[in-house]
Amino acid sequence: MNAGRWWWGLVPLAFLAGLVLLVTRTGVLDRLRGDFPPVEELTVTRTVLSPDRIELHVVNGGPEPSTVAQVIVDDAFWAFTIAPSNTIPRLGRAVITLTYPWVEHETHVIKLLTSTGLTFESEIAVAVVTPTTRGSIGVFTLIGIYVGVLPVLIGLLFLPLLRRLSREWFEFMLALTAGLLLFLGVDALAEAVELAAQVAPAFQGIPLVLLGALGTWLLLRMVSGQKSLADDAPGRFSVAWLVALGIGLHNLGEGLAIGSAYAVGEASLGAFLVVGFMLHNTTEGLAIVAPVAHDRPSLGTLAGMGALAGIPTVFGAWIGGTAFSPMLATLFLAIGVGAIAQVLVALFRMFGRSGQSVWRPSTAGGVLAGLLLMYATGLLVA
Repeated sequence: MNAGRWWWGLVPLAFLAGLVLLVTRTGVLDRLRGDFPPVEELTVTRTVLSPDRIELHVVNGGPEPSTVAQVIVDDAFWAFTIAPSNTIPRLGRAVITLTYPWVEHETHVIKLLTSTGLTFESEIAVAVVTPTTRGSIGVFTLIGIYVGVLPVLIGLLFLPLLRRLSREWFEFMLALTAGLLLFLGVDALAEAVELAAQVAPAFQGIPLVLLGALGTWLLLRMVSGQKSLADDAPGRFSVAWLVALGIGLHNLGEGLAIGSAYAVGEASLGAFLVVGFMLHNTTEGLAIVAPVAHDRPSLGTLAGMGALAGIPTVFGAWIGGTAFSPMLATLFLAIGVGAIAQVLVALFRMFGRSGQSVWRPSTAGGVLAGLLLMYATGLLVA
């Protein structure tokens, strides 16, 4: 296209800029507002507890600045300090600090009262001291290794079994992999939508889920190109790496959930729960090796795939336990959904490459078995 034609695209943009200036500089919006109070939306994104001290991290998700006038703790007005200012600009952040004798393992309700009289409530479900970075990194590392890294590596040991299966049973196990990933994708999507409700309205939680999931899927589609990833051995290895990536992104979100719940005292990580996560995540290792079972991957390749799938659990636990953000967690989970969707597309191409119907007894039964297996092991970590 002639470069000169692009200049015509500036014409509507210039008119749009002029319209924006007209509306914002001539006081049109002020006349439209009249005497109505401003729309306010404050969201507490993180609560940090230390002995006799509560720290609230607040985001202003409303369209206009909002001023915090009072703080009510358990139905009592309480003195507080706020930094950088008690007036929080649109999309701005502030930290509210209270000296308050909170009671361990009790529930506390905090309300923020703005200068216009609106209140915004935040609940501390189970009050416990928030772990410090220095004291908690080791704990969160062990949690991530026990529930993410080791189970995935153990699952890779299914490789010798898969090599010895007949074609029909191998297709069944490959379909089982698809069922496992389908369950993980739906689970991650449900968690992302749930967390989106905690995101400040201005950051648009649900559209953020769409952006993360669909954007990741489109990006992976562009990277993989139009060629089927499963046509040859390099293609099958690409599918396996893609499976490991999708599982790793899902496990990053899982680590965020575990770390944040542990930090606020809502997760009692006893032996039963840890064992439940181990059983649940061991199936992920099976999903990784199934596409390359007949290609004899090296130990280094298997270790790399296991690390890609498992180690993000550790990073997620670190972030969730020490600096949890609903917006960040929502985005990570949505990215995991998009990656898993692309993996499923590649796997189903492998089913149909023989020219037969995709939904043969071996493939349909495998997908169903994978869903049931993930559901059964998921009961142990609910």
